[in-house]
Amino acid sequence: MRWIFPVFIALTLFSCSNKYRPFQSRYTFKSPDGKPEYSSLDYWAAHPWKQDPSDSIPAPLTGLPRDSAADVFFLHPTTFTKKRDRGDWNAAIDDPYINAKTDYSTILYQASVFNGQCRIFAPRYRQAHIYNFFKEDKAEAAKAFDLAYEDIRTAFLFYMENWNSNRPIIIASHSQGSLLAERLLKEFFENKPLSKKLVTAYIIGWPVPKEYFSTLTICEDSLQTGCICSWRTLRNNFVPRYLRKENGNSYVTNPLNWTAGTTYAPKQMNRGSVLTNFNKVYPHTTDARISNGFLYVRKPKFPWSFLFFSRNYHIADINLYYINLRDNIKARIAAYKP
Repeated sequence: MRWIFPVFIALTLFSCSNKYRPFQSRYTFKSPDGKPEYSSLDYWAAHPWKQDPSDSIPAPLTGLPRDSAADVFFLHPTTFTKKRDRGDWNAAIDDPYINAKTDYSTILYQASVFNGQCRIFAPRYRQAHIYNFFKEDKAEAAKAFDLAYEDIRTAFLFYMENWNSNRPIIIASHSQGSLLAERLLKEFFENKPLSKKLVTAYIIGWPVPKEYFSTLTICEDSLQTGCICSWRTLRNNFVPRYLRKENGNSYVTNPLNWTAGTTYAPKQMNRGSVLTNFNKVYPHTTDARISNGFLYVRKPKFPWSFLFFSRNYHIADINLYYINLRDNIKARIAAYKP
């Protein structure tokens, strides 16, 4: 298990746009046995057959052509973070606070990046509490992540049986979701017939060790399909203490030039970030370069926000490159050939 890399910050600081409000009545469902029932839309944070925050579009992008040529199976990051809950290994699947927090942070600000070209399927799952990344008893912590993966696996099988209909698939994720997405790719895609349906896997905010996959590789350009894109964003020259033992053993993609090399990409290549103001697009906020297994940037340039004093931009791995990612999704789907 490679869950030992801690993730300090969940996406808890984002506020929702005025288009959606988290009415409590939307989260009153109760699981009779504590397990998710994926035949019910209540157990999907995003789904094409219901209105949810992933349908939101930043105001400057409204009116642009949209399509749904592919499906994205999106695994959200950790939103089970309260210190008082650290004694609980996994979140309850029907917890109204956690579900609202998930929907109006990660689904709105992350999953929405796919809505220009994809049907979005994002399962709720009994995510591991963030404290499991820090537990000294690694075997006990592993059980929490195994339970989370059990739900993801069940959701994916249900999606494939009931809704995929032989459509192209994107696997996308952030943080804890990416830890679980790697397992999903390993079980269902690597050296499997389903790999032919994989447009791309965007495994963001989590390391992809170079030895983890045998046939799935890092994408080398902006149009390659059947490959992986991955990055973790830090300010120049900063390496968190808990990541110093990696020694560069992770695949990295530069989301400004979509290469895996060390070629520097200036901030002029950044087409736009979407941050706490969902309806505002900030162009040219960051540059990007790959070094020693990480994506490094200069201090982002935009009006003051929660990122101002940070050197670890984990929370904004997707949002800093929102428009570039949106464009790349469209380009890879167009380049995909069954």
